[in-house]
Amino acid sequence: MLFRYLSLCVVLLIAGSCGAAAQEASPQETAIQNAYVAAVKAATHGPADVPLRELATIHLPDPYSFIPASEGAAFMRAMGNTTDENFYGLVISKQQDQYWFVTIDYKDSGHLKDDEAKSWNADELLQNIKDGTEASNKDRTERGFPALEVVGWVEKPAYDETTHRLVWSMLARESGNAAQVATINYNTYALGREGYFELNLVTAESMIGQDRKHAGALLSALDYKPGQRYEDFDASTDRVAEYGLAALIGGVAAKKLGLLAVIGVAFAKFWKIILITVAVGGGAFTKLFRRKNTTPEA
Repeated sequence: MLFRYLSLCVVLLIAGSCGAAAQEASPQETAIQNAYVAAVKAATHGPADVPLRELATIHLPDPYSFIPASEGAAFMRAMGNTTDENFYGLVISKQQDQYWFVTIDYKDSGHLKDDEAKSWNADELLQNIKDGTEASNKDRTERGFPALEVVGWVEKPAYDETTHRLVWSMLARESGNAAQVATINYNTYALGREGYFELNLVTAESMIGQDRKHAGALLSALDYKPGQRYEDFDASTDRVAEYGLAALIGGVAAKKLGLLAVIGVAFAKFWKIILITVAVGGGAFTKLFRRKNTTPEA
């Protein structure tokens, strides 16, 4: 059956090969299948207004689908990734041959001051990230992970002080592996009264030119509810974040939080690489989500 074949193929791709799909399902394969079925059943398909708890609404356009936090997190875990309490859900495309996906997270950081954006220097921010990467690589290699190198900006940090939205993206890959198919994490943020939403587009380097529009469309579609907007901040009662806007990129945070903390911010989403690599390599990931209105075949 189609669904069973694709589930098996995804697992085999992760393992490094995609052989005969008719093999008996392993516990991991079964977990992926069950998580996928639950995700499809729970998905909301655009156009639709999707509440992000009591904080905001995303006016989901067509042709996107939203998978809520519980089912989205279960699917990510089944595929070998992890999420935390900040995770709000996934957005994927209903169209064929679309290999990107967007994670939605909310950080209750306190009110984030944005005055740093008026004077920051993109070259300095990039160098801070590079320095932090070098400092963190020893820890990465000791834990069995490959060292990382920052190649440069995909898109320099740009902040709109009217809408309170930030966009930036950089290219990073494993050190000494220039031939690696690089994954792009295209980061967009919507600041609110007491924290911020991050919509993180994950795609391949070769696809970012055409895929970045999806991040922009979804960011524009997110509206905070009255009382939760950035301008609703009340200095007499609301908590202020311990860091400023540049910390979301890795700038001033290098001094305030320490280099390793900066890398925790800058590379927090790079665990998603395995999913997009599978998608680009075999096309299996996106095909899993094509039956948008019915439960897949067992």
